[in-house]
Amino acid sequence: MVEKKPARGRPRDPALRRKIIAAAAALLDEGGITAVTMEAVAAKARVGKPTLYREWPNAQALAMAAFLETTRAQKPRTGKTRPLDALREQLRAIARGFSTRSGRNTAMMIAAAQHDSELAKVFRNRFIMARREEGRTLLARAIAAGALRVDTDPDLALDLIYAPLYFRLLIGHGPLDAAFTDAILDAALKGLGNPRKR
Repeated sequence: MVEKKPARGRPRDPALRRKIIAAAAALLDEGGITAVTMEAVAAKARVGKPTLYREWPNAQALAMAAFLETTRAQKPRTGKTRPLDALREQLRAIARGFSTRSGRNTAMMIAAAQHDSELAKVFRNRFIMARREEGRTLLARAIAAGALRVDTDPDLALDLIYAPLYFRLLIGHGPLDAAFTDAILDAALKGLGNPRKR
């Protein structure tokens, strides 16, 4: 998995990192994945290329980091929300993130990557698995609240809920929007419990 390389020398300046990520995100949004090169990001952020290479091994890793930071900022706050409502909002937030130009460009980058590539591993571990863990926590809360059957299999439920979303994201055969994510959740809840009890 391509994670951040340990910085050599003095610690990374958080403000400088935010500046670099913002530059990469802007390039991804403006011109797609091909626009995100180390040269272009360095020029836009007004830093030297060695500064970029201290943390990211290549432009694809930097583009993915920019996308992950952007989606992290867009995540809804669900701490005090009823668990199934929170899950609904999480799915909508994923759809919103990928409906942007940078989100569509990132999806294209992921679809073109080999399954076992470092890029695919980063996306799987830092985006998909992170969202599944959030979902697992919300399902546990829903089961404890009596909104889902006590015999609900969390892994099977997570697959039922998330798999159609990522299939549509990568295949692109239909719109990825709130109406779709709501329909996914409602269909899954018909088999898992009463969707009105949250």
